[in-house]
Amino acid sequence: MPGPVPKRSAHRRRRNKDEGPPLVTAQAGHAPPVPEPNADWHPVAEQWFSSLRESGQAQFYEASDWAVAVYIAEAMSRNLNQGARFSAQLFQSVLSGMTDLLTTEGARRRARVELERLGDGEDPDEVAHLVLMEHYRQAADAAESG
Repeated sequence: MPGPVPKRSAHRRRRNKDEGPPLVTAQAGHAPPVPEPNADWHPVAEQWFSSLRESGQAQFYEASDWAVAVYIAEAMSRNLNQGARFSAQLFQSVLSGMTDLLTTEGARRRARVELERLGDGEDPDEVAHLVLMEHYRQAADAAESG
């Protein structure tokens, strides 16, 4: 989605119907194993890759997404290890790949993915159930008023 980064859903007020493209769903594969970072990578690339494992958007990653993340970390590492010959074009490609993996707040908002931190002692399954029920309630309210 081009343009400015959208506001979080809690801060948006919509008076018109969203005319975005219809949602297409498909069956996901089994939860893929998360690859280990390569010990030969530059420390910054290794830190970035390791951070993906702890990030909320990783729950959506398929095996192909992890393969892309490995490739991006490898490119990042090679670029950082070049020293004075830092490639701006490779840097831009790495940033583009990071965006495709939803590693920034702006990229997630454009894709309409919002992550919320759990409070201490909150059960992720219970929170997901409550969020789903809230969506159903909002849809029912909209149907009644529409």
